[in-house]
Amino acid sequence: MSPVLADLPKMALIGLACAGPVAALGTVLLHRMRRGSLTVSMGVLVLVPLAATLAGIIGICGFMYTQQTQAALVVCGLVTLITVPVALLLGRSISRHSVWEREAERARRELVSWISHDLRTPLAGIRVMTEALADGVVSDPAEVRDYVLRVRGETDRLSGMVDDLFELSRINAGEVRPRREPVPLRDVIEDVVGSPSVRVEVTEWPVVLGGERELGRALRNLVDNALRHGTVTVRAGVTGDDAWVTVDDECGGIPDDDLERVFEVAFRGGSARTPGESGAGLGLPIAQGLVTALGGSVTVSNCGSGCRFRVTVPRAPQVGRV
Repeated sequence: MSPVLADLPKMALIGLACAGPVAALGTVLLHRMRRGSLTVSMGVLVLVPLAATLAGIIGICGFMYTQQTQAALVVCGLVTLITVPVALLLGRSISRHSVWEREAERARRELVSWISHDLRTPLAGIRVMTEALADGVVSDPAEVRDYVLRVRGETDRLSGMVDDLFELSRINAGEVRPRREPVPLRDVIEDVVGSPSVRVEVTEWPVVLGGERELGRALRNLVDNALRHGTVTVRAGVTGDDAWVTVDDECGGIPDDDLERVFEVAFRGGSARTPGESGAGLGLPIAQGLVTALGGSVTVSNCGSGCRFRVTVPRAPQVGRV
């Protein structure tokens, strides 16, 4: 038997004796860092086995600086230079993904809670009114008609909420694929604007590239949202290869901290939710999702006595003024 093989058990015991405490110390350190930064923990997780390996090699070499020790130091140093930055980047990526997942889960729970609230309100009203009609509590023809119309109104609210939820699920699943065809923006806006409280100020009507249904619904959601705050002004124009539409309202402005959250699902700022409110806070997220599917963008900013929503979508190629 060669001398190396004969000394192998002894070398293994010495290596374990030197590397074991380092590994144990690293385990304790990682345990104490379990609630800390994931990025730092990933770096420590990579350094611990490297340090334990180096300690074992140094112990086997008799704590003497030999050629073997030098080679081990060079190899461990190169491995550290490669693996530690990768581990830190991986930890940072996982941390961001975890934060996104927590935010998404929080948004889902909040949406379910708010949707449940909005569903219970019209359902309770429908139940009370139908029971009154069925029990003969209401018998006057005028009152019966009023009750029927109110039931129909609550049913329309429920139908709209279900439609919004279905549209939002399609957007989140990536199933919205608008047809890329020339659409006169004038036709879309004229179809959306049906209230005397909406002013339209347009000097140039561009033709955009996208789906008429998707763009129409996005603009309708923005206009309906703005109409809750008084007079609405709609403007349109062209900038380079893009067409834009702005929807101005008189909401009094949005706090700076809330501007980034306006397009979050079910976000309604700090205002109290009342039974008379329609929808479930899905109009703006749906509008953003549809415009994004069209290859455009939606932004919001404070402007004058209210806020301004700006929709930007690609223009149809080789189209002049219409």
